Amino acid sequence: MITAERKPMKEIIACVEPYTRILLVGCNECVTVCSAGGRKEVGLLSSALQMAFMQQGKSLDVMEMTLERQCDPEYVEELVNQIDRAEAVLSMACGCGVQEVARRFREKPVFPALNTAFMGASERQGVWAERCQGCGDCLLGLTGGICPIARCSKRLLNGPCGGSSNGKCEISPDMDCAWQLIWDRLKALNMVARYEEIMSAKDWRTSRDGGPRKIIREDLI
Repeated sequence: MITAERKPMKEIIACVEPYTRILLVGCNECVTVCSAGGRKEVGLLSSALQMAFMQQGKSLDVMEMTLERQCDPEYVEELVNQIDRAEAVLSMACGCGVQEVARRFREKPVFPALNTAFMGASERQGVWAERCQGCGDCLLGLTGGICPIARCSKRLLNGPCGGSSNGKCEISPDMDCAWQLIWDRLKALNMVARYEEIMSAKDWRTSRDGGPRKIIREDLI
């Protein structure tokens, strides 16, 4: 899932300070799971903003909505009945959702309330870790289901660097060496022969290095 965390209140307030009525929009998908932008967080931010404005002797009218997804046009369309009443939109979605709302309602300023972090998974309650960088050419079938692009600090494709020690990355003693994890996984699967297979240089054109990407499914159009 896409993970995100709320921007500092000072930054959010600076965005909406010129306005007296805003539409605060949450998202019921990824940012709800990571407790950053769901219905609950919309309510909390709404209260915090109104209280902050009151302390300055101002008033802020906050309309609250939480969409199923902000990254899909059909759900963003649900804002039509509210958008004219707002001077600006404050989105609690990932960057994709913010941009989709801004694309649909070009006449309204749309501000992000969150910082989008990464695609990750939950390690335990309240902790999420990066697991994928969307490189467009998945290697997980070769590395035991552990991504060297997202989980190796140097994105190495053929074994660990000389800086790893005792299964830990040289970046931090709290960070597992991705290639140690890959080795342990391949060994457990009796697939260690794959460790010795040399991967060719990666074609980064499938990644962000090739510019903004798009998937087109002709069978769905």
